[in-house]
Amino acid sequence: MNLLKSLLGGGGDGGASHLNAAEARERINSGEPLYILDVRETEEFRAGHLQNAHLIPLNQLSKRMNDLPKDKDILCVCASGSRSSMATRMLRNAGYRAINLRGGMFGWQSAGYPIKR
Repeated sequence: MNLLKSLLGGGGDGGASHLNAAEARERINSGEPLYILDVRETEEFRAGHLQNAHLIPLNQLSKRMNDLPKDKDILCVCASGSRSSMATRMLRNAGYRAINLRGGMFGWQSAGYPIKR
């Protein structure tokens, strides 16, 4: 089972690899250092994103990992949680402390949380 978790990105430091919208909002509001990485395309980002989010589309992530902090948790965000799950796995496998926003922006907005345009 540990091998399976490791292959799927659930292994590593043993920390949670995903948060739902309420958990993510709590972390963001706590003031704890958290880097918000949006892996959607530019047009999606412009339509609405989390405040203080940084855009690096998923197809550019492998080339731009050095732009990311190693000393903070990175909350990966996309529309539904699928692309951000892939980004989370990539980052965790490269030694970053990455967390997926489960449900993505759809989950965030359905919970009634604010977005920035």
